[in-house]
Amino acid sequence: MATIVAFHAHPDDEALLTGGTLARAAAEGHRVVIVVATDHMDAAAEGTSTRLDELRASAVVLGVHRVVHLGYADSGHGKILYPDPPDRARFCRADPAEAAGRLAAILIEERADVLLGYDANGGYGHRDHVRVHEVGKLAAAQAGVPRLLEATLPRDIVARLMTLARVLRLPLRYDPDELSRAYSSREAITHRVDVRRYARQKQTAIAAHRSEVMGRGRLAPVMRALVRLPLPVFGWVLGREWYAEPAAGSGSRPLLDDLFTPAKPR
Repeated sequence: MATIVAFHAHPDDEALLTGGTLARAAAEGHRVVIVVATDHMDAAAEGTSTRLDELRASAVVLGVHRVVHLGYADSGHGKILYPDPPDRARFCRADPAEAAGRLAAILIEERADVLLGYDANGGYGHRDHVRVHEVGKLAAAQAGVPRLLEATLPRDIVARLMTLARVLRLPLRYDPDELSRAYSSREAITHRVDVRRYARQKQTAIAAHRSEVMGRGRLAPVMRALVRLPLPVFGWVLGREWYAEPAAGSGSRPLLDDLFTPAKPR
């Protein structure tokens, strides 16, 4: 059995990007740990633990064994970067080496076999997601983690989802030019995980982030739509999760290949 540490930027990212993978890994007997860099999506609102409480509820649904907050505040998404709260730095202002040291200490303590991070684009480009990519690479090297896999999506699938959002008239704000450069090309993706059997857990984990689902954030309309989908449709839409492994070409890496199936070229 292996130990998988999933490093995420914000509460709710764990469910959206890797929820099925974590649920499947836990069900198959692996130890699963979530490390979240920040504790708030709303960079202007401080002083509550609601988001971390929702993360813990999501983790219970997914079968996660441990949840750790790395100690930073959300940097927000957009032109405004708010001042740091009195007690901690916003993640994008954190010294990458310091943040990597915090994460590496957890990886060493857990004897992690796999670290899940983000692709170089930080998915859709959120500055905290980009920093997760940077910090994850540094920490994996420092701790000597055998495998680093970067959670992502194929760009063509993102384009189809945006088309579906328009058809459903979801008020989703996005820049088509930005999306054309977001996430990963199909060629860059090395692994996929079939999580259709864990669709219920993934959907329930997303619903656990009630303050986001019922809020006014950029992704709130999409999250509301996802939690209301009939389960077979949800499984069809979000039944696979995707990863890029930077070292995939360096030789045979058999650990957990039953879970992280090599992606087949189209």
